[in-house]
Amino acid sequence: MAPVQRMSTTMLKTLRDDPADAETASHKLLVRAGYVRRTSAGVWTWLPMGKKVLENVSRVVREEMDAIGGQEVLLPALLPKEPYETSGRWEEYGDLLFRLKDRKGAEYLLGPTHEEIFTLTVKDQCTSYKDLPVMLYQIQTKYRDEARPRSGVLRGREFQMKDSYSFDTTDEGLAESYRLHREAYTRIFERLGLDYRVVSAVSGAMGGSASEEFLAPAAAGEDTFVDCPACDYAANTEAVTAVVAPADAAEHGPVEELDTPDTPTIESLAEHLGVPASATLKNLLVKIDGEITAIGVPGDREVDLGKLGEHLAPAVVELVTAEDFAGRPDLVRGYVGPQGLKLRYLADPRVAPGTAWVTGANKPDTHARNVVCGRDFEVDQYLDVVVVEQGDPCPRCGAGLEIGRAIEIGHIFQLGRKYADAFGLDVLGPQGKPVRVTMGSYGIGVSRAVAALAEQTHDASGLCWPREVAPADVHVVAAGKALQTELALELAEKLGAAGVRVLVDDRAGVSPGVKFTDAELIGVPTILVVGRGAASGVVELKDRRTGEREELTVAEAVERLTARV
Repeated sequence: MAPVQRMSTTMLKTLRDDPADAETASHKLLVRAGYVRRTSAGVWTWLPMGKKVLENVSRVVREEMDAIGGQEVLLPALLPKEPYETSGRWEEYGDLLFRLKDRKGAEYLLGPTHEEIFTLTVKDQCTSYKDLPVMLYQIQTKYRDEARPRSGVLRGREFQMKDSYSFDTTDEGLAESYRLHREAYTRIFERLGLDYRVVSAVSGAMGGSASEEFLAPAAAGEDTFVDCPACDYAANTEAVTAVVAPADAAEHGPVEELDTPDTPTIESLAEHLGVPASATLKNLLVKIDGEITAIGVPGDREVDLGKLGEHLAPAVVELVTAEDFAGRPDLVRGYVGPQGLKLRYLADPRVAPGTAWVTGANKPDTHARNVVCGRDFEVDQYLDVVVVEQGDPCPRCGAGLEIGRAIEIGHIFQLGRKYADAFGLDVLGPQGKPVRVTMGSYGIGVSRAVAALAEQTHDASGLCWPREVAPADVHVVAAGKALQTELALELAEKLGAAGVRVLVDDRAGVSPGVKFTDAELIGVPTILVVGRGAASGVVELKDRRTGEREELTVAEAVERLTARV
């Protein structure tokens, strides 16, 4: 039996107009349909209808996590500073942390993620290899002090997240825990009705090795990913790698210096010499934890600073300023070249050994030709750091890549022993000696999944929830006066008794037109209209997503709807 929800007694206020500050469809529609309301910048109240959808997403997550042996816990959101100092993330997170002090001056934070506390919990509870493997998870509010919270619940300062952690004694055990989570995630997102892609990713400040993201393609997404139309390769643009074969350095002549006045930019240089920008070598100077470092990329490509930051995390990456050139005669602004440069030199894989370039000569108004990688300069480390472009070759099959926007809804990592090492997480092994535990970390954005569903499934009239997450199975609309309302309530009770979740619009003094508009906006998957045909025992069923309508007798409608339970 399912309780019937009456709109006459539900706190549900719909709006005809979009919020003035809303840019994305999910932001507009979740507010207009009465699911959420803004409390402050990046902080949202989930109203009764929104809470139902949020809980339905959480229910699916719990069912699939429990199915793979996950055990649910609930850790505090208010956390002591010390564990995050031990891991280094008290400083790494920087301004993203909400920090506070208690009345005694002890420092705390509001949890942005809980690797440290899960590690300490297992260290307290598990002492032998016989206690492992174990998988723990929670669904809890997280806090991050976003500089520019936007897009409604997509990018908030507090948000609902499922985070789980696996603890194993072997790398093989970690791989199995990772596989179980990956399969559970595919089932979760399929049940939720999300269109998603599993893409390779970088671990960034989380650390670890294997890393994959689950992305929901949507125009409102903040993530950019590539998809290969010819094979199954997909990756976050930050994880795309270029495959470049070394060239033959013997093909190139000696270095030749060129007089190139007033050519401090790639564009001016290419025009002056009559060469394509792709033949030039751009050398971007950055500071990595304060140390000036050069990044070499082909002149026709841009450095993706976000990608660079992810590869080098937790190091802080900043662009150099004019002040950084003071007292450095070896750094000639606009004319920097890698040959003879007394800096750490990183390069994109496209700057392959044997390739020759036109680049700065480290002298004012001077460039050099035939500067060959591996002959005239060495690369200290290769990092794929250029902005990926439509049509770049797939690193797996060579076909042209396609670029899309998406919302990150899940991320899984093989963390390894980063946090176990930080906190000395050992258990007694089968040989009676301590064994260092290895970990995995697995997150799902629960509130983000609600927004992603709204983005992917809405139409011009409003929300169109998949049945698994909808606030009700059927929206009964009494489109008339007393007779229609009486029959609508009778139908609602019959359906509720059969286990159908029902929202019934029994509001008095509200026109049928407003009720129909609200039903479209709210987005319950099936709309049952009790209108003019009620006197002869006929009602209308409408599929919210397809718009298909069908007239049925009351008995047929009840039979049809109860059969779906």
